[in-house]
Order: sequence, then structure tokens, then C-alpha cells
Amino acid sequence: MAKSSKYTARKPDEEGFIDYPEHEHQIWQILYRRQKEILVGAACDEYLAGVDLLHLPKDKIPQLGEVDEVLYDTTGWKTAGVAALISFDKFFSLLASKQFPVATFIRSKEELDYLQEPDIFHEVFGHCPLLTHEAFAHFTQQYGELAYAASKEDRVFLARLYWFTVEFGLLKTAQGLRIYGGGILSSPGETDYAMNDENVDRRAFNITDVLRTPYRIDIMQPIYYVLDNIEQLFDIANMDIMAEVKKAKALGLFEPTFPAKTKHAS
Repeated sequence: MAKSSKYTARKPDEEGFIDYPEHEHQIWQILYRRQKEILVGAACDEYLAGVDLLHLPKDKIPQLGEVDEVLYDTTGWKTAGVAALISFDKFFSLLASKQFPVATFIRSKEELDYLQEPDIFHEVFGHCPLLTHEAFAHFTQQYGELAYAASKEDRVFLARLYWFTVEFGLLKTAQGLRIYGGGILSSPGETDYAMNDENVDRRAFNITDVLRTPYRIDIMQPIYYVLDNIEQLFDIANMDIMAEVKKAKALGLFEPTFPAKTKHAS
């Protein structure tokens, strides 16, 4: 989050309205259309219910005020328009106050399939629907409080908890495996890979193991952790997570299941 970005967030006017150019609305249309098709039979029911509640437009980038009305009415959350990249302190403090940071730019056509930094499609389409669900919203807010108060060293461990739940979490359901992590939900490649690739290691969620599992942001994930149901996020939020961090630090990290990143990695 501390790195610089080649993208520049668009500024709202005095009434909070952002006037996106037409070519950026067209990018939203492409991303929305193809991801909605891919998520049939893949996204969890709680996410799909959130999409219906938000009434996200198909043909244009949504205004954050419209998203906020629904979020606040359901779980007391709202969005916070931010620059492309923000500090960890700012990120965690926003989550702790029930504000989900949304960078107000959208990716270019050249980066439709992969973008390392979160854009408005990732944040609004990938994450905001589940913020209408009490368990996900509660976990995210509790996580923000915990991470804001944590040391820099402990935040590194806590980042893995966020990564393997909010970003790349999977669920067991009566209908089979389903997705709830926004990093998967907003990515066509990751959706297909997480659900269908035979080489993926899908593990039952164990918080100590999660905190000990290395990851890379620039590859398809070799490991996903699977919850029994979305309500399990309530149980995780109510754990003594910092005691688990202490345990994970004592045990040490698992060996990475991916190659080390080189300067040529994308």
C-alpha cells in the first residue's frame, strides 16, 4: 500500500459525484458482464444476495453514495473513496470504523485480466456485496481494529488472515465449493482456477495454519482455505487472534509452495 501507483483516483465534486469518462464506463461493462457469467455456480449465495441488494449497474461505474445507502441500511458500513494506494494505518483505521476503502479509478484495457493494486471494480464488485452480510461485515471490522493496534511484525502475520479469507476465501456448501473472497470473485482467471484446477490445494480452515502460510500477490494461489460456512467468520472474529499470532510466530512459517519472486515476475 505504500508503493506508488501509475493510476490516479478520480475526485468527486462537491456533491460526491464522480464524472467518469465513457471509455471507463465501457471497461466496467466488460468486466461486469464477463464476471457475472463466470460466477454462475461459483459464487456463494450470500455474495449473490448482496449483488441483488446493491443493484450494481451493468453499464456504468457506480457512484459510491448509491452503494453506501444499501451498506448502511444493512450492516452500518459505507465506502470511503481513497487514492489508488493508502498506508496500512489508514486502511486498518477505515475498516475499524466500518468504512471500506475504494480506490476511485478503474483499470485500463491493457490490464483487464490482472491488476496487482485494487481498483473500483475489485473493491465494489468483489467485496461490497458481502459487506451486506453480518458475519462478513463483523469479521472485517474486528480485523481492522486488531490490525490497527498491532505491531508492524504482527501485521505481517495478520495480513495472511485477511488474504486467505476476505481476499481468497472459499466455502463448503450443500451445493459444493463456493467462493466468498473478493480477490477471486473479481478475477475470471482466479475464479476458474480456484474452482476447477486439479493441482490446487484446498485446505480446511485452521487459523494457526493460515497465519503460517506464505503467499504471493502476483500468481494464481496454490493454496486456498475453506470455511464450513460464512457464519464461521463470527467464530474467527471472536477468537483470541493475537494469541494465535504468537503461536504461529513460535512455530514459524510453512515452506512456500511457489517459486521465489524474481525481478522478472509479473
